[in-house]
Amino acid sequence: MTGNKATIGILTGGGDVPGLNPAIRAVTIRALREGYRVLGIRRGWAGLADIIPEKDADNSGSVVTLTQEVVNRAGRTGGTFLHTSRTRPSHLPKAAVPEQLADRYSDDLNDVTPDVLKNLEFLGIDTLIPIGGDDTLSYALRLHEEGVNVVGIPKTMDNDVPGTDYCIGFSTCVTRTIELTHSLRTTAGSHERFLVIEVFGRYAGYTALLPTMAGAADRCCIPEHRFDIERLLELLVEDRSLNPSRYAIALVSEGARMKHQEDLSYETEETDQYGHRKLGGIGDTVSALLRDLSPRRNNGRHINVVNQRLGYLVRCGNPDALDSIVPMAFGNLALDLILSGSSGRLVSLRNGVYDSVPIDVVTGRKKLIDVHKYYDADRLRPRYKTLLRQPLFIMTSDV
Repeated sequence: MTGNKATIGILTGGGDVPGLNPAIRAVTIRALREGYRVLGIRRGWAGLADIIPEKDADNSGSVVTLTQEVVNRAGRTGGTFLHTSRTRPSHLPKAAVPEQLADRYSDDLNDVTPDVLKNLEFLGIDTLIPIGGDDTLSYALRLHEEGVNVVGIPKTMDNDVPGTDYCIGFSTCVTRTIELTHSLRTTAGSHERFLVIEVFGRYAGYTALLPTMAGAADRCCIPEHRFDIERLLELLVEDRSLNPSRYAIALVSEGARMKHQEDLSYETEETDQYGHRKLGGIGDTVSALLRDLSPRRNNGRHINVVNQRLGYLVRCGNPDALDSIVPMAFGNLALDLILSGSSGRLVSLRNGVYDSVPIDVVTGRKKLIDVHKYYDADRLRPRYKTLLRQPLFIMTSDV
């Protein structure tokens, strides 16, 4: 505590997305008006691990006092001005242990949570608001179980955090995917090619299925269903023949797999602190196979492929309208929960209504597309028969 004010800490973890700064702004503006002091933790969980709990220590690289002036300026922009990391304090590699902790933690993997708890106490943080995906929020759950007051805000372009229909960053990702796919049509059409676009989505195919549902692509391949490359080729040849400009488009989630493909497609062997290897390459594989196999269904002639990985293009830049509005609502909902004395909650949007759920939902199960309801596994495209009384983004968290 500082004076008569309680202190709220905010951090962002994992990948950057548009909408993080508006969420930080919303929390800060409301909290200041309610009489709280607000601290921004820099670089996600890394910032809390790096704090030196001494009165005269320089912790400016790890924590900053947030003011209305600071957050108003940043709130209109993309990314996160607090910066981010994929640090996991419960599984910190020896090389990542802060210098001041090196004498106490020398194992290959170290759980520095006891010092994170000391640092929270040193900073006087009464409630912590982590903004992130299931990895970031899983450590938030650990702190909640250790007695820390935690209110989480879900963020991820993949939209795969359980317990909520919507995660910050998803709308901008879908918007950019649709825009960029339509832009690439001119090249695909000019050369009469297939267009294969790899999009984000490790476990869930929302960022491939929803743009396809909106007309961005003819077919999509999602992680929830292993697809047959011969069937995809057959369908794309059919789509191309029906298109006056002689091209066809497929969106492929980075976590999609072909039948008989045992593992996902990875860029490297290296894993992050949450055990994830960086995905990437399924679009390259699919493109090469489509070209090589195309003579079988194109009178002996190859059909060339325009192959594009959207990658960071869909997560950079400013948020769209929904990723400005929803973070505002999530931030204020987080303050509502704090003011009511609630903790261990995750703010959510379910069936068009703002709500909250227990934060342990993030480790309870994976949030995946219901293939039977929303995906035609034979035609490799969305189903359009279950839209009555569905929420804005169609596919729900089903909680």
